[in-house]
Amino acid sequence: MEGRIYGYFGNKQKLFDAVVGRALDEPAEAVPLRSGDDPAEYVGRVYDFHRDNRVPVRLFFWEGLHYRDGVLPNEERRRSRYGERIAALAESFGTETSPEIAACLLSLFGLSAWPNAVPQLTRLIIGAGAVRVRSGAVTGSVAGGGTAATP
Repeated sequence: MEGRIYGYFGNKQKLFDAVVGRALDEPAEAVPLRSGDDPAEYVGRVYDFHRDNRVPVRLFFWEGLHYRDGVLPNEERRRSRYGERIAALAESFGTETSPEIAACLLSLFGLSAWPNAVPQLTRLIIGAGAVRVRSGAVTGSVAGGGTAATP
């Protein structure tokens, strides 16, 4: 069986690239960012996705450990997809794309994924309760008024 798998993919590295690449496409397909979307609502949807599907977050970490600063498989295609989301976010803010909007998108991803990536840290800081995490730390932070300490 192993021989057939490697015969199809070529080697272990290409198998890894195929599995990780497909899994990392999943969040973008499941939770698209469209122009006009409310950033707080978008962060909430991405948070919900990662809460219910923890594998992509783990694979993002694994990919980072594996490749470090090296070129990623399908890097240009992936960069282009992020560029589309940067443009959509800029349009939602009523502005042009810029490095600041790109950094904002990265921050939104951090707000939505980090509580699910390190649930032990989330529990230690905020306490138990996914509703408090989502409304306080995630969407409240984007909306500018949430506090995770509020029950």
